[in-house]
Amino acid sequence: MFNRAVSLMDLSPGLEEKIRVCNATYTVRFGVRLRGKIQTFTGYRSVHSEHMEPVKGGIRFSLGVNQDEVEALAALMTYKCALVEAPFGGSKGGLCVDPREYDEHELEQITRRFAYELIKRDLINPSQNVPAPDMGTGEREMAWIADQYKRMHTTDINGNACVTGKPPNAGGIAGRVEATGRGVQYALRAFFRDAEGLKKAGMTGDLEGKRVIVQGLGNVGYHAAKFLAQEDGSIITGIIERDGALFNPDGLDVERVRDWIAKHGGISGYSDMHHVKNGAKVLEEDCDILIPAALEGVINLQNAGQIKAPLIIEAANGPVTAGADQILREKGVVMIPDMYANAGGVTVSYFEWVKNLSHIRFGRMGRRQEESRHQLIINELERLSRDKELNWELSPDFKEKYLRGAGELELVRSGLDDTMRIAYQSMADVWHSRDDVDDLRTAAYLVAIDKVAASYRAKGL
Repeated sequence: MFNRAVSLMDLSPGLEEKIRVCNATYTVRFGVRLRGKIQTFTGYRSVHSEHMEPVKGGIRFSLGVNQDEVEALAALMTYKCALVEAPFGGSKGGLCVDPREYDEHELEQITRRFAYELIKRDLINPSQNVPAPDMGTGEREMAWIADQYKRMHTTDINGNACVTGKPPNAGGIAGRVEATGRGVQYALRAFFRDAEGLKKAGMTGDLEGKRVIVQGLGNVGYHAAKFLAQEDGSIITGIIERDGALFNPDGLDVERVRDWIAKHGGISGYSDMHHVKNGAKVLEEDCDILIPAALEGVINLQNAGQIKAPLIIEAANGPVTAGADQILREKGVVMIPDMYANAGGVTVSYFEWVKNLSHIRFGRMGRRQEESRHQLIINELERLSRDKELNWELSPDFKEKYLRGAGELELVRSGLDDTMRIAYQSMADVWHSRDDVDDLRTAAYLVAIDKVAASYRAKGL
């Protein structure tokens, strides 16, 4: 995918190679005493590009973690940050562990030891390398990592900024948990504002009534499905999980399915009427929008030819293989690429990092002043109505909404929406204006690689 994009660019071979390669990958093998014996774990932290610092990227806990995967995901982070104008280079981390096999106390020991190995080599540092949650990790693990960093750097006043995705009461930011799913919603809204893009996908109208199939109801898939159903009127017709899928052309209740999975560990038993044993087959069902939101490579050479959705938005990293990508493009399917579609997480992570460095909650200084200015206008309008005996009143709903100043959550959502709109426009401009670019993924790579190249040139490299 990188090669396809650079073949359309005028980069010198040396600069092209500099952008392509991973700068460094650190492999760590460490022991933790668990259940009366020492267990050895293998972890990685890869830095793809330091054209901007710190570098940014999640840490995943999975038995599938390996060096190639971590390096590929680090590269994707470089391009993703460049595309959405987050001032970071790309990095990624991973630990070969199945978090479900260990209780909380054991997992804390493992996480802290892994963090210790990375921190002492400055592979976790507010000004050099800032991790975040990924598959198999969440707020809890980030809080452990931040605490471990502060234990080792007791005088670093910016210690909280060493990692993002922390719980709100441990230096996190409102809206971080929902950020990637919210970003998927904003990405779709941006696409549906693009008349030319809709035409290329053979679609019309807006998100209301569009049939959506979601693969993976984890953090990203759940929030994307929930917001699309509740706020945009989309119909979630399919939900695919590890133990099969649910499919109902009339729509599924996302909250009920989510609660069932939390209680039972899967979707089995939720509803025999809607249960499909071979979940992967639901990817091939008729729908308007397909959202792969869990694993890599779920759409591949085996099933790409059977995909019926005219629009695929990649909420997961790399859910469409390179071979499948070609088949789908030839079929005329429009794909909103992962590099853009799931950038909500790193965008809000950027806001959290800035908040930690500035040591103040967003909205704290200006919210009440904004409310008092709005109150002045309302008071004046109501006074005019009384003085002129017009006898009209502002509707209570308008008054309440207008008077409420923007707090942290509103500002985070506003910043995310703005980021996703601008990034989409930069891709769409290339997609629609160049005859040699026939898909959004190539457009995204062109925009991102161009920004990284410009950064290296400016540095004199």
